[in-house]
Amino acid sequence: MNTPNKLTILRVILIPFFVLFLLTDLGGEYSNYIALAIFAAASLTDLLDGKIARKYHLVTNFGKFMDPLADKLLVCSALICFVEMGVLPAWMVIVIISREFIISGFRLVASDNGVVIAASYWGKFKTVSQMAMTLLLIADIPYRPFEILEQVLIWLALALTVISLIDYMRKNIDVLKEGNR
Repeated sequence: MNTPNKLTILRVILIPFFVLFLLTDLGGEYSNYIALAIFAAASLTDLLDGKIARKYHLVTNFGKFMDPLADKLLVCSALICFVEMGVLPAWMVIVIISREFIISGFRLVASDNGVVIAASYWGKFKTVSQMAMTLLLIADIPYRPFEILEQVLIWLALALTVISLIDYMRKNIDVLKEGNR
């Protein structure tokens, strides 16, 4: 297994630890900071695995499939925690997670047809905005400019979620048509 794929697996392994520290006081008064550090580290593995894979020509079908899935698991875990914590409304999280299920469905149908659908730029922008939003929401900095930035990122993440869904559907509608033949 190559380094980018190991980083992707590490990102998945970090998720339960992130959730544990975000939702409990296991780390005492530092639980939020530990959760923030874990989420930041996991997010950095996303940036790193892609760069390494492209630079050293280590792109694999496993990576094309697991990298976006690992991102989804990480971000969706955080979003569900935010509902539990009362930070985000459930409807917003449902919209975001629904998009993830729809895209995963597209990928499964494509896979059955021998096609691997890699992440698009809209999907990458969506992921970056969700990760930045998540970092700010975990940090919970009680300073008005950060509170405004949190709101901007929440709505930006939601908008990019919808835009990237439309983009995926538009670009890959043939995959569904082929599945009906």
